[in-house]
Amino acid sequence: MQTTPHGFYDFKSVSENLLNIDIYLITQTYIKYKEAAMPIPLTTHPIDVPADTAAGSSLEFCMRLTRAYGVLTRRLDNALSSLHGLSFGDFMILYHLDRAPGTKLRRIDLAERLGLTASGVTRTLLPLEKLHWVLRQPDPRDARVGYAVLTESGQQLLNYALISIAPISQEATQAMSPDETEAFSALLGQLAGIHLANG
Repeated sequence: MQTTPHGFYDFKSVSENLLNIDIYLITQTYIKYKEAAMPIPLTTHPIDVPADTAAGSSLEFCMRLTRAYGVLTRRLDNALSSLHGLSFGDFMILYHLDRAPGTKLRRIDLAERLGLTASGVTRTLLPLEKLHWVLRQPDPRDARVGYAVLTESGQQLLNYALISIAPISQEATQAMSPDETEAFSALLGQLAGIHLANG
């Protein structure tokens, strides 16, 4: 295990290596079976369950994906909070609003993209509204519908945040070609139940 100059274990470096290994193994296995037009077990090394069973293959893929998600989320959250006072959850809201037509989304649509309930996204938006990063906008034709709108200051903050975390995302996908990245992104969209047009 790598150590720091002071002799302590460098857990950050270990976590980053695990993330790169997990993403690489998941992607390479997916590409191999995709090219061969075979059912995709998505496994490389067995864990506690037999690798030749469908359940074991699926479980290992989910375990690797969960670990990679956890490591990557912590890295992004740490960078965003230290540089911009922004959590990764807040960043995701600004990011999805920026990608939406007119930089606004119905709250129910935003909740779907974030995997939250309607009440959950309302609570999440409150601090962003107080900071004037997001604006609440009613629908003049339907009082039951509310929109979340990205403000100018929210847009500026997002632009700075995107620059700050670009090296992390590039490092996480450096083992993959653009085609592999696109294929893996499509797979993750299917797992999340998201269509690429609105993901």
